Amino acid sequence: MSIDKSLLKLTYASNGIANLHMQDAKHKNGFTTPFVEELVHYLQLLKFNEDYKVLLITGLPDVFCSGADLDTLVKLCKKEIKPVDIVLSKMLLDIPVPVIAAMEGHAIGGGLALGVCADIALLAEESRYGCSFMNMGFTPGMGITKLMEHYMSPAVAQEMQYTGNFYLGKSLIGKTNFNYILPKAEVLEKAQALAEAMAEKPRKALSVLKRYQSMERRKMFEETFSIETMMHELTFNEEEILKTIQDNYVR
Repeated sequence: MSIDKSLLKLTYASNGIANLHMQDAKHKNGFTTPFVEELVHYLQLLKFNEDYKVLLITGLPDVFCSGADLDTLVKLCKKEIKPVDIVLSKMLLDIPVPVIAAMEGHAIGGGLALGVCADIALLAEESRYGCSFMNMGFTPGMGITKLMEHYMSPAVAQEMQYTGNFYLGKSLIGKTNFNYILPKAEVLEKAQALAEAMAEKPRKALSVLKRYQSMERRKMFEETFSIETMMHELTFNEEEILKTIQDNYVR
């Protein structure tokens, strides 16, 4: 069974694998308002659906997710919306079964935050990954200040946050704890194999283990999100931030 709302597509396979595919090529899977609304809709469906055993999240071949779009960032800066409204990380952490993020394409800013909320994450050697918030003059959000440490040391995570640099997947080999960093052509196949291995297990056992294994990260998110919201209140309050965002926004 599949549900297709144009920007994202949710498919349930008979073997117990749910695939949430992000497919907004026009906006490079950016967090536009329609995209976020669809993503929230699907994550709500997945949270309460007991007919699948593992969730596989995929994007486009060239871009997994590019994070907040320019319009959203400008509205945040002008206080027209609040950063606290962006709760995608929390919703993904609350999915009751294992989540695999197959980041075949680039994952930047909020897109990387989405990926590191998964229980298992795969990168492509040829794609770029980065925590770009500081490039635009404001502090990181979506819990990424601590969630990144599930996949890398605090030292590497802080370097990525402070510099805002983009890193090729192959440059992260040996420096991070991502489950796999593979040639792009192999990422989806490996992610599918992992999902199939999990889907052979009883859902009850998977959900109980997921609840335990994700406990620390869910607790960490709750603590970190409050601090990040406070930092956003401070940094988005600067007059020059709007110009910095407009001058440095890159997709």
